[in-house]
Amino acid sequence: MLTGQASGIADRFFRYVQTDTQSDPSSKTQPSTEKQKNLARILVEELRVAGITDAELDEFGYVYATIPSNSSRSVPVICFCAHMDTAPDCSGTGVRPILHKNYDGSDLVLPDDPEQIISTRDHPYLLEKIGDDIITASGKTLLGADDKAGVTIIMELVDRLRENPDIKHGKIRILFTPDEEIGRGVNKVNISRLGADFGYTLDGAELGSFEEETFSADGMKFIFHGVAAHPGHAKDKLVNAIKLASAFIDSLPDDELSPETTEGRYGFVHPVRIEGNAEKVSVEFIIRDFMTSKLKPYEEYLIDKAETVMGAFPSARYEYEVKEQYRNMKEVLEKHPQVSEYAREAIQRAGIELKESAARGGTDGSRLSFMGLPCPNIFTGEMAFHGKHEYVSVQDMEKSLETLVKLCEIWEERG
Repeated sequence: MLTGQASGIADRFFRYVQTDTQSDPSSKTQPSTEKQKNLARILVEELRVAGITDAELDEFGYVYATIPSNSSRSVPVICFCAHMDTAPDCSGTGVRPILHKNYDGSDLVLPDDPEQIISTRDHPYLLEKIGDDIITASGKTLLGADDKAGVTIIMELVDRLRENPDIKHGKIRILFTPDEEIGRGVNKVNISRLGADFGYTLDGAELGSFEEETFSADGMKFIFHGVAAHPGHAKDKLVNAIKLASAFIDSLPDDELSPETTEGRYGFVHPVRIEGNAEKVSVEFIIRDFMTSKLKPYEEYLIDKAETVMGAFPSARYEYEVKEQYRNMKEVLEKHPQVSEYAREAIQRAGIELKESAARGGTDGSRLSFMGLPCPNIFTGEMAFHGKHEYVSVQDMEKSLETLVKLCEIWEERG
């Protein structure tokens, strides 16, 4: 059954995903798109209506807010964080969310483009969600559950704690960030202003999933400088930078070291952008592995490949640069084991099977951890993110909310 009607947590989610917050990697501003602040303003207003008097939006697009403690204990300040932006990979304009009530296990044909079919073959997790209420987009856009599911869950927590003062908790800080999808989610976060001791991002996937480990990541850029010449008089003069870059990329292996050939704990080197002309071409890579110590060997491997290609063209040249992007948050979290222990216990207290995994990517928590806020990642139910087949289970979001309530209680009990 398809319907546009929803209630409770689903109704809030419906409202948020219809606000376009797509970020833009080519932009030099912070936030990268001004429209991200449209959702931020909505959140600030709703927080204030809920009695959160210090809710504020800063110039960089961050939302800060406080749920005051109702405990007599001295409890560490925890932060719940989610990002507001959606990925540049797929349009976030004009999202039309659809609620599939009491999902029956069949393939989901999206009505605005019937060629878009969310099949159980490609998305086997759906078979675990029979009987749940599933939300999808309509076939023209992504849904935006990544990470408006996380935003929704945190906002629902505000209401849950306000309406149930018997749930004891310490001071809780809320942080909503822009530009996570383009790697700038915490560039301008003011950690002192945030004032939290420990944190949790709400940006995970399957019910019960918990991540205290992410990739470590670098960005690497190669610039190939050819030799320009008029093509009509180029004999023994022209060195085409496009061909240099192409030969370099073609030298990479087909059966290893790439995202499409690795899984689990294996890292990769991945060309993500190429641009230029016959005189000059740049090739950008992302370098990923769970062990930070492996990044440099990967980078040296690429340099060797470039040297080999360039050896045949002494009149051409190349250069490269490496930029650190983020590091495996477990390097920090293992020094604060209670942060993860309490999250595991909260998931189990909520009656959910714990599913631990290492994230083959990064979250805002990866960088927040190294900025002084140890910050693992908790599930929201968001699935198949960054594309038109994105979906989320309403019941998974509700279970995530229940997990946060249990987590608040555990921190207060141990305070």
